[in-house]
Amino acid sequence: MENDIRLPKHVALIMDGNGRWAEQRGLPRLEGHRLGVENARSVIKYLDHRHIEYATLYAFSTENWSRPEDEVNGLLSLLEEIIEEEARDLHENGNRLLHLGNMKALPPKLQQAIERAVKLTENDTGMTVSFAFNYGGRLEILDAVRRLMAEGVSPKSLNEELFENYLYTAGFPDVDLVIRTGGEIRTSNFLLWQAAYSEYYFTPVLWPDFGEKELDEALLSYKQRQRRFGGLGARNLPSASPLSTGET
Repeated sequence: MENDIRLPKHVALIMDGNGRWAEQRGLPRLEGHRLGVENARSVIKYLDHRHIEYATLYAFSTENWSRPEDEVNGLLSLLEEIIEEEARDLHENGNRLLHLGNMKALPPKLQQAIERAVKLTENDTGMTVSFAFNYGGRLEILDAVRRLMAEGVSPKSLNEELFENYLYTAGFPDVDLVIRTGGEIRTSNFLLWQAAYSEYYFTPVLWPDFGEKELDEALLSYKQRQRRFGGLGARNLPSASPLSTGET
């Protein structure tokens, strides 16, 4: 497929609705997360097919530790189970895998699995796929400030370009499009700095049901918008595929 310059360079996804998807079907919430992981793999492949250069997926926030212990432990085990397999698939397709977030709170075996996966794909030059796991936007900014202070960076020398080099996403372009599934209409502490001028697409579709058709609708909505970055310009409102919002 030929590259479309109107498509976003960096897409971020808030993969919401796994637990509700399972509950609606009388299944354990963890089964929804398992299906959500499988769907994430399909979405990554399709984004690669559409020549998206960066995909960042919000898998587990710093606030998610407050969920029931069995659900948290199940999510951690699920990630450990699939991370190396996913890394092999990405590597075979020439894609790079990265982890965004605080590794210290994760179980040692999971930390090691993530480190091996990142190492395997570090020289791949295709799409960069980042999993934000134990990630929080505020914590990321605080971590950047702490590192700047620890290195004695002078306040006079600090600017946005330098600050971005201390974020987890150093070297990434800003996020062009944030997609949130599951019907909620909020950012949930995700990429607060990087998404300052992102376009947002909210849909009531639960993450396990968010497939190629729904992804194409989100990309079409993005292509129909006029991005002004705080400047002036003619509005270009979507004439089709309007934003969907609401609870399911």
